[in-house]
Parts: sequence; C-alpha cells; structure tokens
Amino acid sequence: MILKTIKYLDQSANIPKSGQVILGQQTDELIVLYQAYNKQIAEFATTHQKLGGSHFSYNRMSWIKPNFLWMMYRCGWAEKENQENVIAIWIKKSDFETILDNATYSSFKETVYQSIENWKDELLQKEVRLQWDPDHDPFGNKQERRAIQIGLKGKILKMFGEEMIQRIENITDFVKIQKQFVDKNEIENLLVPIEQIYRTTTQKLNEKLGIK
Repeated sequence: MILKTIKYLDQSANIPKSGQVILGQQTDELIVLYQAYNKQIAEFATTHQKLGGSHFSYNRMSWIKPNFLWMMYRCGWAEKENQENVIAIWIKKSDFETILDNATYSSFKETVYQSIENWKDELLQKEVRLQWDPDHDPFGNKQERRAIQIGLKGKILKMFGEEMIQRIENITDFVKIQKQFVDKNEIENLLVPIEQIYRTTTQKLNEKLGIK
C-alpha cells in the first residue's frame, strides 16, 4: 500500500480537538481524497486510474473526503451496500483548491453569502457542494471537530474523474484489517493514514471555508 500510516492514538494526540479542520495525507504537491464504491466501480478506477465504466454515472453527484476516519464512518468501514470498496485518490493541491474555490455551501451561511438570494444564485451556477459535519472517532462517536466533504457534479466531476486524478489505490484490504482492531476494541493497534492540517494558499478561500 502506498499510503503512509501511523498509530491512531499517536495521530489523535496531535490534531485539533475542535473547529473546522481539513485533515488529509499530503505531499508537497498532492493531497489524498477518499471515495467508497461497489466492486465494479472500484476495479475500473484502479485498473484505468480514472473514474468511469458502465457502473459509474457522471450524471449524479459524487462526494470526496480527505479525512480517512470520516470516510470510514460514512461507508461503515467498507461494509455498507455499494460502498464495499474504498479507494484512495491522489490529486494536485492546486486542483483541490480549484474544487474548493468553486464550492457552494449546501446550506445558507450568512457570513459568506449575505443573503439567501445570493446563496441560491450560487447554487444554480456552481457544480460543487461543501459541507462541514461532525468528525467521528473509529467507533463512530461524534467529535467536536468538524470534517469536510465535497460533492461534485457536471463538468467539474468529469474533470476530477478523468483529468485531475494522479493516482488511485484500492485500500479495502487495509480497511478490513483495521476494522478488526476496532471490533476487538484493540485501539492501541489501530493504524490510520498519516494526516496533516490542510490550508489553502489564499486567505480569502480560507475565510470562506471557515478554517484558520
């Protein structure tokens, strides 16, 4: 597996306990995002190193998450129907910022849009949706810290799936091994991908996202 890992207890001791925080595995140029799909979609993605195939639809919204444990909560550690395979996707940080810059909050934020009318206009114009939700620990318990998830549709989803992706790896075997430690309450043995705090290169975008 290409992902670099760390013991969960070591990582959790060194990340913020509250606030809106983008956590993700990173290199100087790349950031890792996660998605969970059925076997057919995941196999196409890893074989062709892009999203597509007869089982994948570019006509619906697709959600990406940089936070591993947030993905584990959403897919039930790869046990939810049609989410039995977890893929790690590397994209350029510059492309990630393009996605974030084109994102509109799924719900109205007065500090960002000033009026509901402005927000509704953006919803019609932009193809990216932004949500902050409670992060979760390995057992599914809510945390004070909030995690980001981003929904893509239309042209930008096509760009993401066919042009932005630099690498795709199926990490389902890793997920299943780690789930055994969660089930046995052997949290001291649990490994997770190393994640650092991500901030964009522009203060205006950081302010829009509500990150410091």
